[in-house]
Amino acid sequence: MHDYRALADALAADIAAGRLRPGEKLLPLRRFARQRQIADSTAARVYRELNRRGLTVGEVGRGTFVRSAAPPAEPALAEPGRARVDLEMNFPVLPEQPALLARSLEGLLRPDALAAALPPVGAAGTAAARQAAAAHLARAGWAPDPGRLLFAGNGRQALAAAIAALVPAGERLGVEALTYPVVKGLAARLGVTLVPLAMDEDGLTPEALRTAAPLRAVYLQPALHNPLGITMSGRRREELTAVLRELDLYAIEDAIYGFLRDDLPPLAALAPERTLVVDSLSKRLAPGLSLGFLTVPAGQVPDVATALRSGTWTASRFALDAATRWMADGTAAAIEAAKRSDAAARGRLVAAHLAGFRVRADPHAYHCWWELPEPWRADTFVAAAARRGIAVTPSGAFAVGPAHAPNAVRLALGSPPLDALAEALAVLAGLAQGAPEDTAPE
Repeated sequence: MHDYRALADALAADIAAGRLRPGEKLLPLRRFARQRQIADSTAARVYRELNRRGLTVGEVGRGTFVRSAAPPAEPALAEPGRARVDLEMNFPVLPEQPALLARSLEGLLRPDALAAALPPVGAAGTAAARQAAAAHLARAGWAPDPGRLLFAGNGRQALAAAIAALVPAGERLGVEALTYPVVKGLAARLGVTLVPLAMDEDGLTPEALRTAAPLRAVYLQPALHNPLGITMSGRRREELTAVLRELDLYAIEDAIYGFLRDDLPPLAALAPERTLVVDSLSKRLAPGLSLGFLTVPAGQVPDVATALRSGTWTASRFALDAATRWMADGTAAAIEAAKRSDAAARGRLVAAHLAGFRVRADPHAYHCWWELPEPWRADTFVAAAARRGIAVTPSGAFAVGPAHAPNAVRLALGSPPLDALAEALAVLAGLAQGAPEDTAPE
């Protein structure tokens, strides 16, 4: 019986010694198994181990390759990038924001108002915060019930509390096959098993939910899916809510980018008793001024509130009071309207500079999905872009499970100024038109 780790060590040594070069394709799995006289299952474990060590990358329909660049030392999307042009992280902040936000805070800095903001606050926040948030989060005929609103320090903490409340350790959470990378990290920390669910051009498929059962909950992004940019049709939303009821299943709806499509109601408008809506101010305003929102079915309010308290994920009173002012006086709404225009302008730059490439981009979104042309692979393109001072995210950061990631990258459009974004897109377009071997530094 062969030890797959020993075989992986041998291949790792070949990579370290240069006998297997960066970008070189490994043997197809079955051919490797025959060559080494091992079972196909053992060969698969060898390849998975190399991938786990960050030495190889797999791509759908193409095979497994020696990684051309070292994997990031930290989880993808964990911290702001250090590249000159960051198309990896989305931090849309408009020049006029600071003045607008500062004017709204003047009253909060009075000693009496500040004294009220110093004590801690519970998961339910304050009555004023619940009323302001319910009005502010409303869109397309839907508005949350203020009595079912809870608050977290930020959107990630709200998401963590939703998962912790619905999915016990060791149980299964369904997620779209390509998903927000933070969910993968949260699941690992909470001991939750992620189950990748198939998607099509309209998003998560209802049949994928049925065939994956049993699940304790499903996490999904119906509007401006990150990274694919898909927005579900009304018909698909109705089909999914029918399946949620059929399977007695809860959905965790990530609505972080939903404010960019204020013409569409959330999934919770169709199934309020089965849907937890997670939102935050991080994209609406700024990451440094965040507040997380949870709209929760009535029967789940106690469990989610307990998860927020036990995880120490509740909001601070000062942040809650500041956000309440921004929402109540129209400051937040004005900034969000400006961001919808800003996102549209950035989408036009993508359409102009990446015309002719296979790019999936909702004109309302702050990100797009680029299916790379041959002979490029995601990891070699990311490395080549980095050498030009541009950070982009490979598809593998979003892939769930052992399946190979698509040959694609996500471009986050919200952080750089418009002129820097245009220049970066032009550089990337020129890069994609060449061949990988043309990109090595002289």
